[in-house]
Amino acid sequence: MSKSHPVFQALSASSSSLLWLALGTAIPLQAHATDGYFSHGYGVKAQGAGGVGIALPQDILSIAANPAGLAAIGNRLDIGATWFRPVRDAEIEGSPSPINGKYDGNDTKNFLIPEFGYSKQLNDTTTVGVALYGNGGMNTDYKNGFPLFNNTGSRVGVNFIQAFVTPTIAWKLSPTQSVGIGLNLAYQRFEAKGLQNFANSSFSSSPDHVTNKGADSSYGAGLHLGWQGKINDQVTLGAHYQTRTYMTRFDRYKGLFAEQGDFDIPANFGVGIAVKATPALTLAGDIQRIRYSEVDAVGASIANFFTAQLGTDNGAGFGWKDATVFKLGALYAYSEQLTLRAGYNHVNQPIPSSQTLFNTLAPAVVEDHVSLGATWKFANSSELSFSYTHAFENEIKGSGSIPAAFGGGDVNLKMYQDSLGVAYSWAL
Repeated sequence: MSKSHPVFQALSASSSSLLWLALGTAIPLQAHATDGYFSHGYGVKAQGAGGVGIALPQDILSIAANPAGLAAIGNRLDIGATWFRPVRDAEIEGSPSPINGKYDGNDTKNFLIPEFGYSKQLNDTTTVGVALYGNGGMNTDYKNGFPLFNNTGSRVGVNFIQAFVTPTIAWKLSPTQSVGIGLNLAYQRFEAKGLQNFANSSFSSSPDHVTNKGADSSYGAGLHLGWQGKINDQVTLGAHYQTRTYMTRFDRYKGLFAEQGDFDIPANFGVGIAVKATPALTLAGDIQRIRYSEVDAVGASIANFFTAQLGTDNGAGFGWKDATVFKLGALYAYSEQLTLRAGYNHVNQPIPSSQTLFNTLAPAVVEDHVSLGATWKFANSSELSFSYTHAFENEIKGSGSIPAAFGGGDVNLKMYQDSLGVAYSWAL
């Protein structure tokens, strides 16, 4: 596709215009919770190979895994979308009747997640690009309510999304070494319904800012740094570090989240390797660490509920631990036109058994994912890619998770997920 093509001209607007389109008008990047609330992979190609990308850039969306990978991308345009379907349920047991039983949180369960990327090689050593993607999110929708959160049987749930626009620049320091830096411009949107039992002065520092306040938005920025190095003709290594992304507060929910509605995006870092085992077969692996516990809204324990009000500096959160993610992927060049992919992704899910009560709203308990993918290259150098990922059902049984003040007992959480992605790309 030539640069004069009207589609290209419409899509390759400046990064600032793209930012305001995505953040100012809240482009609908929806909940995508796999590795905690981070995506298991960025871009349809990576998703089809278990999410690997730190040492194996395949398209512009690899910016989200390692900005140094942009140096190997060249001039390119990527557009795609993923259909995502999480199925999540909660069960109360050991509490006084009649609240024991199973509760379905799936009244909303189909989501569409768009992705976009554009890159331009300025010279032999410098490439610039921009990517739009969803980092992750959380969604639950209990149509018939959840009795520990309100006494009326009214709808209970949350919708939380994160979107990034990431302008990035990468440099080749030598033919085998590259570095990159990206500016993560982030947008978040959050809404909570049905939490009336916590909307009083006994439990919250701001009872009028706990629930049913409509959607609220938050903006912020952070940095993403990366390195990629080719050790020899067969082995490539990579490393990345993404800083904590500091966000403006959710003012409408300052009585719910710790630190008066503060909800930053945690830092994460990782290393990766890609090995060209044969001329046709490439194997890759990533290890990533996500520091959920550093953000109090996510990491503070429910035990804080009995020592401080919701919304205060020491208020309760979801009690998430830091998560370690292991990714393995394989790419097989079946022919010049067809590349096949497969992968496996495992995360040590971040929710302790003692913290399941509040996580009824955010039951991100899946751990094991398998994925398949393929790309067909056309004669005009454009590509059509597909991916499918299944996250196997996992259940976390609560252990002392409902405090005696709420009747005692436990909440058990269960979830599985499916996603199907498609992307079209042009070499420019």
